[in-house]
Amino acid sequence: MKNTKELKLMANTIRQDIIRMLVEAKSGHPGGSLGMADIFTVLYFHVLRHDPKSPTWIDRDRFVLSNGHICPVLYATLANAGYFPKQELLSLRKLGSKLQGHPHKGTLPGVENSSGPLGQGISQAVGMAIVGKREKKSWRVYSVVGDGELDEGQTWEAIMLAAKYKLDNLITVVDRNNIQIDGTTDDVLPLEPLADKFRAFGWCVIEMAGNDVNSIIKAIGEAQTVSGQPIVLIARTMPGKGVSFMEGKFDWHGKAPNREQGELAIKELETERKLLEVG
Repeated sequence: MKNTKELKLMANTIRQDIIRMLVEAKSGHPGGSLGMADIFTVLYFHVLRHDPKSPTWIDRDRFVLSNGHICPVLYATLANAGYFPKQELLSLRKLGSKLQGHPHKGTLPGVENSSGPLGQGISQAVGMAIVGKREKKSWRVYSVVGDGELDEGQTWEAIMLAAKYKLDNLITVVDRNNIQIDGTTDDVLPLEPLADKFRAFGWCVIEMAGNDVNSIIKAIGEAQTVSGQPIVLIARTMPGKGVSFMEGKFDWHGKAPNREQGELAIKELETERKLLEVG
């Protein structure tokens, strides 16, 4: 388990890996990937029960990524956790690569679900959590969904089902970055009052600053104490976090940086790293 400084440094490492992967691939999704680096770091290096040497360990916590287009952050996190060699990251989206443009279960160790069609991951997570409850397992299911996915009706069917079965072994993180491929979520299909909607559907709602390591740790710790309800963590994140020319801009939802832009992004992240290293 890493301390706060180590977690911040790991998130920085993961962001740099994301940039290098996308520059090499010449395609992919930087916005959400960079924005979720802190949450993935806390999950894999502070919270989840998992074993990179035994990816199918029966008592592991399950992690379900629904918005599979942000797989660069998942791949970079898994590689840094030791699931596969880091040099494989540069094979992202290449023909024959294990690192497909959306995660594929069975191809890469540590990937629990295939994802691509949006809106389905939360249903998969609910199914896993129901099994865990039925079989009286101690493991939890953690899932990540994009806020744009909540436009899909299937997500709300799953949300209702989770409340019916009181799935307190399910913790879902909503990446509330306010963007999707065609613009802001407010422009495409407004979601607010989002917290009230989840409460109305029978969920415990915890809001957190999704780019603040301490806020994430505190929120997940609180979520783990909840009984009798599924839990949603609404994470306010900055898309493109750490790269000034990407931050907050929906244009970078699914556009890879070119080599020059990548070098500029790495330079900014290296500057941030030096500040982190001196505290």
